[in-house]
Amino acid sequence: MSDWGQDDYNDPDTTEGVDEAAGEEPELYYGSVDEFVREYLRHVYKRRIDGRHRCWAGEWWRYDEAVIRLEALWRAWEHLRHDPATGMSVWFRDHADHHMAVLMDPEGPFARATDGEENVCKRGEPLPYVPPPPGIFQDRP
Repeated sequence: MSDWGQDDYNDPDTTEGVDEAAGEEPELYYGSVDEFVREYLRHVYKRRIDGRHRCWAGEWWRYDEAVIRLEALWRAWEHLRHDPATGMSVWFRDHADHHMAVLMDPEGPFARATDGEENVCKRGEPLPYVPPPPGIFQDRP
């Protein structure tokens, strides 16, 4: 499976040393929302983005609502990946499918991101991505 596949959510190496009884926070798999979008989310949601039926901004980090929603998706994913039974199903059903539908809606936050190569992709391709300027998203421990 590829580096960003579904088995990553319950990789035992990512939960080593976590003492949930002591209230310690599990280590994050992705260090920032940017890394989560770049390495995982855009590869999972391979949709045709044409600016008419679905919208997506390669520069997603320029849209406040998108950043908030994507940060929420990342945090939910980080939490639910520890549930090997239904975690990813819950994440898709309760979080990803809801927020991604809002984000890609032609009337959603990316409604004006309809032109340019950085805002479109063909079916089966990862969602468009333009790296944010350095320093916007700092990796978290």
